[in-house]
Amino acid sequence: MLADRLTADDTKREAVYDGNVIVTQGTLRVVAARIVVREDAEGYRSFVATGGPVTFRQKRDKTEDWVEGEAQRAEFDDRTDLLKLITQARLKSAQGEITGEFISYDRGRDFFQVTGGTPGAAAGTGSRVKATIVPPKKGAEAGKAAPAVELKPDRAPGTGG
Repeated sequence: MLADRLTADDTKREAVYDGNVIVTQGTLRVVAARIVVREDAEGYRSFVATGGPVTFRQKRDKTEDWVEGEAQRAEFDDRTDLLKLITQARLKSAQGEITGEFISYDRGRDFFQVTGGTPGAAAGTGSRVKATIVPPKKGAEAGKAAPAVELKPDRAPGTGG
């Protein structure tokens, strides 16, 4: 971890990193203004990142694809391998992009869950989920760019078009 300041309390098993904080764990990289790290009795760590936007990037298992995202707050738990993006959350990969107020990303199972409102809010409150899905490229198309499209102006009505 890198930060401008660190305050640690070994009795509470808590460390507070402030100022341009960068966490790197394997291929996971999280950047935030402030990150609070807690360790449980078994040595598992969890962190809460704030000072939005909090950004993250990670290479997905079994593929060359990367996942990246941002939110105003992020929570990560070593024990469950779960990353939660909270408030104005966005997650993007080669397959597309999803946005919502809450995104839960199970890194181990490569599973996403998106909610339009805050977790626990009644249905119909808050914003909606938005997903943009990129269709996969097939066969020979996978390595080729699409041909250029020639644009021509429309003919005005009544000009014999």
